[in-house]
Amino acid sequence: MKSSVAQRVSGASKGNLSRAALTALAPLAWGTTYVVTTELLPQGHPLFAGLLRALPAGLIALAVTRTVPRGTWWGKAAVLGVLNIGLFFPLLFVAAERLPGGVAATLAAAQPLIVAILAVTVLHESPSAWRIGWGAMGVVGVGLVVIGPNAALDVIGIVAGLACAATMALGVTLTKRWGRPAEVRPTAFAGWQLTAGGLFLVPVTFVFEGAPPAIDPDAVLGYLWLGLIGGLIAYVLWFRGITALPVNSVSILSLLSPLVAAVLGAVLLSQTLGLIQLVGFGLSLAAIVAGQLPVPTLERTAR
Repeated sequence: MKSSVAQRVSGASKGNLSRAALTALAPLAWGTTYVVTTELLPQGHPLFAGLLRALPAGLIALAVTRTVPRGTWWGKAAVLGVLNIGLFFPLLFVAAERLPGGVAATLAAAQPLIVAILAVTVLHESPSAWRIGWGAMGVVGVGLVVIGPNAALDVIGIVAGLACAATMALGVTLTKRWGRPAEVRPTAFAGWQLTAGGLFLVPVTFVFEGAPPAIDPDAVLGYLWLGLIGGLIAYVLWFRGITALPVNSVSILSLLSPLVAAVLGAVLLSQTLGLIQLVGFGLSLAAIVAGQLPVPTLERTAR
């Protein structure tokens, strides 16, 4: 009997790890955003980039699936789209503009810690020192990788960075709580949220940035990458992962994004990675791996 239970648990864990590996492709793709934005896109229009990343991808998903929300899902899709995309992008850009990139990335890395708290208050899960401890370890690791010695702090930037992490954490948690309608495919589910978030960004973008910038061939490639790979495909995988995996396991995968950005900066932009950064990589990767493992038996027994 014990053997069969252990085999079922082992099989479930292996299934979760394969789903986690697929979900991890989303933050890996998001990690390319910094390089694409700085090297290919017109400067000074980050909200326009966010708009093109979200709305066309959402409309493509709706056109392909021909599926729209029904009943209460009109409101739920709007809320999730605004939290996961519509508010997340502007807050992220404000933090990035007012803080050094490393500080902004470290604040965003607090998302798994916030999710661990929301899992208790919103999802009514038991508190987990394992999740909170590894979440904190991940924040420290990302900080070591991306924060430089001359990092300056700005109150508005810090507030925006923390609000960015809290907004996405709440979006992830509510996505887990509400789930996805059984008859709705992941592509349609992502399309609802991308469209809602994109429509929210339309007035925000034109109020704060004005007319769209001139777009050259390099920018076209950049927008296509952000919209199709970093938008449509990444969010389909991300929302699919949230509904299939423990919410804490998904949220800590987001730490991959700043790590990929740091690697690409070193490879493509001649930025340096020293011993401290490598230690930070090790801590962050350890936190990501630990976040995919079941809570230790001792902690489960204590509950």
